[in-house]
Amino acid sequence: MAKKIDTDKKKMNPILWFLFAIVIPISITIALVTIILMVAGVDVTGWLTDKGKDIPVISSFVDTEDENNTAVAEKHMKSKLDKKNAEIDELKKELQDKEAMLEKLEQDIVKLENKQKSAEEAEKGNKTNEEEKDTQGNTIKSMAKSFNRMDEEQAAKILQNLKRETALAIIKELKDDTRASVLEAMDPDTAAQLTQQFIDTEN
Repeated sequence: MAKKIDTDKKKMNPILWFLFAIVIPISITIALVTIILMVAGVDVTGWLTDKGKDIPVISSFVDTEDENNTAVAEKHMKSKLDKKNAEIDELKKELQDKEAMLEKLEQDIVKLENKQKSAEEAEKGNKTNEEEKDTQGNTIKSMAKSFNRMDEEQAAKILQNLKRETALAIIKELKDDTRASVLEAMDPDTAAQLTQQFIDTEN
């Protein structure tokens, strides 16, 4: 029995010796070397991955890890791309809204410019009409002065041949005495019509 226990101890001793004398020291050495290289700035993981690709059994694990990393990277890039596309669509919509608003403002400006132009033209037309009336009024007054100095019969003949509006305008500007004399010298029907028009415009 004692011999059997001694034999078992002898069998276990080489395993323990191998474990403590070779495996543990090598593992500690590898760990220390890896830490020192990483602190020194060496990409140990990348170097091991490159070397692991050349080893038949390990390369399958390395490739799978690379594929997983690639898939994650692609998914991340697709997510970023979708986000950017959404931002672009939103910016396009904002741009379209701003262009529509700008077009509306331009139309409003054109309408206002047309309105202002029409108002200016109307004002200019009124001013021109007033100037024409003033000029015509001055001319009629000047002519009336001439008729005041003219012979009544001669003035009556001239007024009968003028347009009714012009004749009436001149008669209005004549002195009362001259007006009476001129109307008396006129044909009775014409004098009656001018007198009636004169009264209508004065009322």
